[in-house]
Amino acid sequence: MLGILAYALGVMYTPGPVNLLGLNAGLNGQGRASLGFCLGVGTAMLGLFLIFGLVGAAWVEGALLTVVGALGCAYILYLAAKLARAGVEIDVDRPAAQALRFRDGLLMQLLNPKGVVATLPIATLQFPAAGIHGVALIAWSLGLALLAVGAPGSYALVGALLGRRIADPRLFRGFNLAMAILLAGVAISIGYEHVYRPLAA
Repeated sequence: MLGILAYALGVMYTPGPVNLLGLNAGLNGQGRASLGFCLGVGTAMLGLFLIFGLVGAAWVEGALLTVVGALGCAYILYLAAKLARAGVEIDVDRPAAQALRFRDGLLMQLLNPKGVVATLPIATLQFPAAGIHGVALIAWSLGLALLAVGAPGSYALVGALLGRRIADPRLFRGFNLAMAILLAGVAISIGYEHVYRPLAA
């Protein structure tokens, strides 16, 4: 059981596209506005845990993972471009117009190969090894989905704490561009690892 939690925390809380967007939202004073985004991430993880746990690994073949990876890369690049062009609002009483929503979190996590990498071993290997099935599988899936909500949420909190100490819009613009570049790098890395290499093999 501790192995399941250790693996889930290690995969979910390391920097990735979802957590970087949470950090950026916090830096731009959109921490509260991005709650829907975090809930979307958790909902996607819940769905993945339940699907893989109840149906098994038979659904996820190499070709399907490649398609999901390609779609995920395209979506991450879209978000990176959107972030690079986003305006900066310093007014703390009013969130910026480009706040992340539930749909953004749901789609990003469903199309994020890291989500599959996080859920597949747990649902198809660790759950059965620990005798977790039926109602227990649903309870564990809900608990792990709540942990998934906390991942971008904690990054948003850190961003909000840092953002309060920064008042220059140019710095926020720089953060936006840096995050956009990081997201583009993540998309290229995912594309190479989960799309190019399987197709080239």
